[in-house]
Amino acid sequence: MFIDEVTIEVFGGRGGNGMASYRREKYVEYGGPWGGNGGNGGSVIFVGDEGKQNLIDLRYQRHIRAKNGVNGMSKGMHGANAEHRYIKVPLGTIVYSEDKSFVLGEITRQGQELVVAKGGKGGRGNMAFATARNSTPSFAENGDPGDVRKLHIELKVLADVGLVGYPSVGKSTIISVVSKARPKIASYPFTTLQPNLGMVYIGDDDAFVLADLPGLIENAHQGHGLGIRFLKHIERCRVFLHVLDITRDDPYDDYLKINEELRQYDEKLVSRPQIVVINKIDIPGNDEKIEILKKHIDHKIVLISAIRQENVKELMFLTYEMLKQAPKIEEVKDERTKLYTFEASGPEFEIEEVEEGFFELTGTKLRLIFERTDFQKDEAVKRFARQLRSLGVDEALRAKGAKNGDIVRIFDFEFDFIE
Repeated sequence: MFIDEVTIEVFGGRGGNGMASYRREKYVEYGGPWGGNGGNGGSVIFVGDEGKQNLIDLRYQRHIRAKNGVNGMSKGMHGANAEHRYIKVPLGTIVYSEDKSFVLGEITRQGQELVVAKGGKGGRGNMAFATARNSTPSFAENGDPGDVRKLHIELKVLADVGLVGYPSVGKSTIISVVSKARPKIASYPFTTLQPNLGMVYIGDDDAFVLADLPGLIENAHQGHGLGIRFLKHIERCRVFLHVLDITRDDPYDDYLKINEELRQYDEKLVSRPQIVVINKIDIPGNDEKIEILKKHIDHKIVLISAIRQENVKELMFLTYEMLKQAPKIEEVKDERTKLYTFEASGPEFEIEEVEEGFFELTGTKLRLIFERTDFQKDEAVKRFARQLRSLGVDEALRAKGAKNGDIVRIFDFEFDFIE
């Protein structure tokens, strides 16, 4: 089963909570705070693996979670950082937001890493809050939550050369002859239901990746046949081998229609280097068709018999020479997207008057300090109030018309506004 698109949810691990504890040894006269920091949560990281061919692994693990960091401990011991969760994905994987409004990144190299859900930072223990004015703080920070995201994962096959053409023209036979790829080969259309990749070796050191792409038909760009599903996989091919079956009624018409499908999908595709491969020349009685093709086609033409392996080796040498001259393909980017970073975006806080005497606060910075606060400790709550004041929340509430005794909701908690 070939899977090239999937939607998943990823969860970065939460940071461990800091600890509030004190030294109580018999011979330590003044004691003091002794709570350690929590460990950082693990991140979910995609890693490029050239051995992977599709996204089938992700189809069966739609919810990927990294581990949480370990809480801080007494005696000043910090909690351990959680291990990252590494997920192997094929080269050519692009990671979008769920609605594809932005792209997180793409993986094009073996071993390349992409953090898709960052783990939360561990909370500080009460040792970290000791000062000359407050030598025995009784509170610690909670760990930050990890990122939670729904992602749309898409695979665009990475290949140097792509075999294109109508169904049953011999593309699968060609790739089976020149590489170790073993696609299904039969005498009926649409035998190939997924892209097949093969490594073609030229001499001892040189090689390129050849892709056998499922057959296109007329109006594939509008969803006809299998073409619309697999057209995206040819975007990164630098050279096309356009295979024509000389035994068909009008191979020149086939040539025009396939090029038109490429143009309809993306204008840039028709300008890329292309070799027209006339296959099945071992079948007699097609000389007139060959002359018509030579007369009307401007691209380089190579006549082969894939089944007899006639001129196939020469075709691969010519393809490699053309590939060396072909321009590099820029990484595929959706022009509508913006580069995504993991930095928090949006205002520090926002105030909405839900009804008279009732205000609701939200915001990225506000969420951060809220999550870090242990509301079971009075001293931590007082610190939270000071942080709100330093953000300018008190002044903003007064400007909105808040009066003494009004209710202020901050996420899950409600407070009385006191002048």
